[in-house]
Amino acid sequence: MKKTIFVTVLLVAISINMQAQLVKFGVKAGVNYANQNGSDITVNSRNYTTSAITSYHAGLIAEIKLVDSFAIQPELLYSTQGATYKNAGEEFRNELGYLSIPVLAKINLNKFVSLELGPQASFLLSERNNFDVKDANTFDFAVVGGLGLNITKSLFIQGRYGLGLTDASKDAQVKNSVVQVSAGFKF
Repeated sequence: MKKTIFVTVLLVAISINMQAQLVKFGVKAGVNYANQNGSDITVNSRNYTTSAITSYHAGLIAEIKLVDSFAIQPELLYSTQGATYKNAGEEFRNELGYLSIPVLAKINLNKFVSLELGPQASFLLSERNNFDVKDANTFDFAVVGGLGLNITKSLFIQGRYGLGLTDASKDAQVKNSVVQVSAGFKF
């Protein structure tokens, strides 16, 4: 009986240790350089040009290692995106706050560098603007890709580009695009 309990405890301990090596959790934060691009950017019957805004993102990550050179990395981020709209002396800033959920395939090129590609679903949580638009879509779907650099086993930095595939507005054909630079820590 004692041997059975000992073997069971030993197997559970080994299993927990193996699980800890296969799944890592972490936090990350960084800066966004976001813009909205499209063919018909019209607000209140006026055509506008857009320029990028600098904003931020922060959230949680999980890295699920499947084999030595491949992992799945789901994330849960709060990310602000948008643009500055300009027309004949008028300038308005539109900032959209999203709950973004990227699910990335992480391909380790070597011990330090990884390629990250995958889809991202974003849900609009807030809209802060200086003009009455009230036409932002509440869902944004994008494809993201970038590179990750492991500085240590726990500390990392990432660079990523996200290209919106759905319209960010109900009244205009505009799509979000964002360049993100992040730093994070895995536990």
